Amino acid sequence: MGEDRKKTGRLGEQEACEYLMSLGHTILERNWRHARLELDIISLDKEGLHFVEVKTRRAPALASPEINVNFGKRRHMASAAAAYLSSGDHGDLRDCEVFFDIISILFEGEEAHIEYYPKAFIPIYA
Repeated sequence: MGEDRKKTGRLGEQEACEYLMSLGHTILERNWRHARLELDIISLDKEGLHFVEVKTRRAPALASPEINVNFGKRRHMASAAAAYLSSGDHGDLRDCEVFFDIISILFEGEEAHIEYYPKAFIPIYA
């Protein structure tokens, strides 16, 4: 991944955290990793626990960033969420409602256009 893409991704994740906090979320983790699993943002609000995928692009973009959260990525997020809940001391979170959200950020110059998709999908375990 090029340095410009990494920088854009980090900026997008920062914008996403600020946006979520403006909605009343508490950010629990950023870039949580376990083995090959990764979650961009883990937050908590009055509704429950949110596992958030952030997709960031710079204009002009060929497609909306959220389009890239395909079936494989959703399955990866569900596996990472399960690993997060079973690792460490998260007993107080195990009874929370769990949500999988997507935040799409498109930068036009320095301006960030944010689209938030709360409860974007429900994982299917087969």
